[in-house]
Amino acid sequence: MIQDGVEDEEKWLAAGITGLQQNAFYMHRALDSNNLKDALKYSAQMLSELRTSRLSPHKYYELYMRAFDELRQLEMFFKEETKRGCSIVELYELVQHAGNILPRLYLLCTVGSVYIKSKEAPAKDVLKDLVEMCRGIQHPVRGLFLRSYLSQVSRDKLPDIGSEYEGDADTVMDAVEFVLQNFTEMNKLWVRMQHQGAAREKERREKERSELRDLVGKNLHVLSQIEGIDLDMYRDLVLPRVLEQVVNCKDDIAQYYLMDCIIQVFPDEYHLQTLEILLGACPQLQPGVDIKTVLSRLMERLSNYAVSSAEVLPEFFQVEAFTKLNNSIGKVIEAQVDMTADGAVTLYSSLLKFTLHVHPDRLDFVDQILGACVMKLSSKGKLKDSKATKEIVALLSAPLDKYNDIDTALKLSNYSRVMDCLDDGTNKVMANVIVQSIMKNKTCISTADKVEALFELIKGLIQDLGEHLQDELDEDDFKEEQNSVARLIQMLYTDDPEEMLKIVCIMRKHILTGGPKRLPFTVPPLVFNSLKLVRQLQGQEENVAQEEASATPKKVFQLLNQTIEALSVVPVPELALQLYLQCAETANDCDLEPVAYEFFTQAYILYEEEISDSRAQVTAIHLIIGTLQRMHVFGVENRDTLTHKATGYSAKLLKKPDQCRAVYACSHLFWFDDQDGIKDGERVLLCLKRALRIANAAQQMANAARGNSGSVMLFIEILNKYLYFFEKGNSQITVTSIQSLIELITTEMQSDTLTHDPAADAFFASTLRYIQFQKDKGGAVGEKYEPIKV
Repeated sequence: MIQDGVEDEEKWLAAGITGLQQNAFYMHRALDSNNLKDALKYSAQMLSELRTSRLSPHKYYELYMRAFDELRQLEMFFKEETKRGCSIVELYELVQHAGNILPRLYLLCTVGSVYIKSKEAPAKDVLKDLVEMCRGIQHPVRGLFLRSYLSQVSRDKLPDIGSEYEGDADTVMDAVEFVLQNFTEMNKLWVRMQHQGAAREKERREKERSELRDLVGKNLHVLSQIEGIDLDMYRDLVLPRVLEQVVNCKDDIAQYYLMDCIIQVFPDEYHLQTLEILLGACPQLQPGVDIKTVLSRLMERLSNYAVSSAEVLPEFFQVEAFTKLNNSIGKVIEAQVDMTADGAVTLYSSLLKFTLHVHPDRLDFVDQILGACVMKLSSKGKLKDSKATKEIVALLSAPLDKYNDIDTALKLSNYSRVMDCLDDGTNKVMANVIVQSIMKNKTCISTADKVEALFELIKGLIQDLGEHLQDELDEDDFKEEQNSVARLIQMLYTDDPEEMLKIVCIMRKHILTGGPKRLPFTVPPLVFNSLKLVRQLQGQEENVAQEEASATPKKVFQLLNQTIEALSVVPVPELALQLYLQCAETANDCDLEPVAYEFFTQAYILYEEEISDSRAQVTAIHLIIGTLQRMHVFGVENRDTLTHKATGYSAKLLKKPDQCRAVYACSHLFWFDDQDGIKDGERVLLCLKRALRIANAAQQMANAARGNSGSVMLFIEILNKYLYFFEKGNSQITVTSIQSLIELITTEMQSDTLTHDPAADAFFASTLRYIQFQKDKGGAVGEKYEPIKV
C-alpha cells in the first residue's frame, strides 16, 4: 500500500510540474511581449498547481520551489512595468481579481514586494494588508508555504534602523509587528496539521510536520536579524510575544522546536539579561516536551558565552544566573511529574557543567546541585535505569575533569550521597573513574580524613558486594580493577608519621572488608606501605610516653601481624608467608629481634600447616633460606632454632633433586662474610656432604626407575658450592674433597649408562675453565687453586 502511495505521489508531482511548466512557458511569452493581461492569466494558472492536497510536504516543496523561481521573473516584470508608467496601486488592485484565492495571494505578495520598494505607500500598510490577506488560506501546508513566500519577499524590505524603508510613517516596531503576526499565524497552521486526519496516521503527520518546521522557525531568524531590536524591545515585546505563542499552542513538537529556535537565533547577551522570562515559560510547557535538551542547550550557550570573554562574567553574577537556572530546573521537575530519572539527572548535569564553566570557584554551588540531585533520586532506591546511571557517572565525573583533583570532590558533602544512588555495578564504574583520576593526576591525599572520605567513595571496589557481581565480572577485568586499587594504596602517603599511622589504620579497616578474591590484591600493597612507615620511624628514639601516644615500629608491626593473618581466610598461604618474611626482614633492620622471630614463627607455621603442594614448598623453602641468610638480629639460640628448622624442611621435600638443592642452599646459613662469629665451616661441610648423599641417592633412583644413571647436574652444582666456600677461606673445604668431586663427575660423565645432557656438559666445562683461570691468575688465589688438577 505504501509503495503504491509513493508511486501515485510521484505521478501527481510530475503532473503538477508539467502543468506549471506549460503555464510558465505561456507566461514568459506574455512577459516578453509586455502583455500584462496574459502574464497575469498564465501566472495565475501556473500558481493553481499549488492548490493540490495530494502531495506530502517534501514533494510539495519541490513544486513550490519551481513556482518560486518563476515568481522571481514575474516580480522583475512588475518592476519594469512600474518604470514604464504602470501604476503600482492599480497593479496591486488588478492582481486581486484572480479567480482562485491561492494564486491571487501569491500574486498579491509578489506585487506587494514591488509596491513597498516603490515607496508609494508606507511599508507598514502594505505589510499589514498582506499578512491579513494571507489568512484567507487556512489549509496548513498551502498556508505555510504562502506565508513562507511572504516572509521571503519582504525580509529585505522591512523598516529597520539604517534601512531605506525606515521613515516617519514606518518604524522598527512595524517590522517587528509584521514578523510576529506572520510567525503566530504560521505556527497556528503548523500546529493544526497535527489534528487533521485519522489517529493511526499520527506518526506520518509528525514526520511531515518535522519537514516543515524550518518554515516557521525562519520567522524567528528574521526577527533576530532586525538591527532595531535592542535589549529593551526584546525583553518587553519580542520575547513575551513569542513565548506567549509557544506556551498557548500546547503542542509538544512546536514547543520543543520553537524553544530551541529562540535559544539558537537570539544573542547570548539577550538570553542572559532575560533569563527569568525565558525560564518562566519552561514549567508551563507540555509534559511531553523534551525540556531537558532545551535547557541543556541554553546552559551550553551561556557557558560558551561566559568563557568567550572574562568581561562578561560580572553580568552572570549580577543577574544571578545560577540561582535562576537552579530554581527553574526545580520547577520544571516539579511540574513534569512523569519526568524520568535520567531526564532530571541530565538537567542537573548540564547545570553542573554551566557552574564549572562560569563559577569554578563556587564549590557550594556544585554541592547544592549534587544535593538537589540526591533529593530527586532518593525516593527511587538504587537506580537500575542505564540512561540514568550513565548520566550520573557523567555528573560525578565533571568535577574530576574540571579540577583534575579528587581532593576537591572530597570536600563536596553530597558527592558520596549521589554515588549511593547508583546500583552496585555502576558504583564500581564510578569508583574506577575516581581511582583513574587520582593516578592520572598523581593526586596527593595525605590526611586521614581525606583517605576515609576517599575509601567511602570507592567502597564498591574495596568491599565484596555480592557473589553474583563477582560471577558477572570478567576475570581479567577484575584483576585490572584490583590492580588499580593496589596502585592507589601505594600512593597514599605522608611524611608525618602520626598521620601516616592513622592512614594505615583507615586503609586496613576498609581493606579487610574485602572478600577472599580481593584480599590477595589489596593486602600486599597495604603491608608494603606500612613497611615504608616502619623505615621512616627507624632509628626513632623510643621512650615510655612515646610508646603510649605515638607511632612506633612495634605498633605498626602489631598491625601488620593481624593484617597478614586475615589472608588465612582466603586462603593464600604462599602469599602470607612471603609477607611474613618481608616483615621479618624489616624488623631485622630495626633491630627488633622478638618481632622478627615472631614473623619467622608465623611463616614456619604456615609452611607446616598450609603449604602442601610440592612446588610451592620448594619456592617457600628457598624464600625462607634467602631471608634467614640476610638476618643479623638473631642471637645464637634463636638463629640455631630457625636454621635447624629450615634445614629440616629442606631434607623433607618430596623430590630428591629439590631436597639436594635446598640442603646445599642451607650451607649459606652457616657462613657470613660480613658477620663476625658466623663462620661455621664444619656445618657448611655437613650440609654439602648431605647434599652429595642426596644427589647420589637421586642418581640411583633414576637408574632403578629408568635404567640409566640420570644427570650429573646436581654434582656439578655442589662442586660450585665447594669452590665458593673454598675461595671464601673455609678450612673444612679441602683440595682433596674438591679433587675427589671433580673425578667423580668425570667418571660419571664417561659412563655408558649416563643420559647425555648438553647443559651439564657446558656447565662442567665452564666450571673447569674457572678453576684454570684462577690458577693462571697467580698470586695468593692462584697458589690456593694450584694443587687442583683439571
